[in-house]
Amino acid sequence: IYNAGSTWGLSVGDALGIPEPLVVQHQHQHRGQTFSFLGIRVPSPLSLVVNGRRPPGSALAPPRLALFNLRAPDPAP
Repeated sequence: IYNAGSTWGLSVGDALGIPEPLVVQHQHQHRGQTFSFLGIRVPSPLSLVVNGRRPPGSALAPPRLALFNLRAPDPAP
């Protein structure tokens, strides 16, 4: 579950509903073996139904902004 807050989670026994699942077939090869499995991508915990209810807004992780400069400006003369 992408973008879930660190204090939110599911417990064993919770009923989970995914209203609009995005099912993706994954196929990977490693050391001559092929691994194939289905994955369900859930973009936000707010798109789920847990035990018949939508999760609270606090289930969503806060946004983070990271900046970096690939090339520092030339020093002033």
